[in-house]
Amino acid sequence: MEHDIDTLMPEALISLDEPPAEKEACIEHLLDLAVDAGRVEDREAALSALLEREEQTTTGVGMGIGIPHAKTDAVMRPSVSFARSSAGVDFGAMDDEPATLLFMILVPEEGADEHLEILSSLSRTLVHDEVRGRLREAETEAEVQRALAEAMN
Repeated sequence: MEHDIDTLMPEALISLDEPPAEKEACIEHLLDLAVDAGRVEDREAALSALLEREEQTTTGVGMGIGIPHAKTDAVMRPSVSFARSSAGVDFGAMDDEPATLLFMILVPEEGADEHLEILSSLSRTLVHDEVRGRLREAETEAEVQRALAEAMN
């Protein structure tokens, strides 16, 4: 992935605080990281795009990973927010495992290819136990970035 992880997921988009345990509140928590970082122009539009996407198909990809995502003109550039949950959030994964590693991908409406590229790159990275372990153990936002950057390269 040629996206620089610092651009795609700056430290401001990474939260090491416990997110809400309920799916919709958790999505709002991830979205607010991007809102507070000044990357979302219209919170309501972004939220409705995310929730609409959830209704179409589950974004719980299994292995304890949830990747809510949306294409929306509420964002100007691709952004990935990250949080992790010790309790786990039910994202309706096929394996019935609650999601403990949570990523939210937002890309501008015209960035369809980019959206798929980020999603598939992230998914490929997260199949590795070692990467998931590093993300769970990271003690700083920078460590989260590093774990992903090294795995994606």
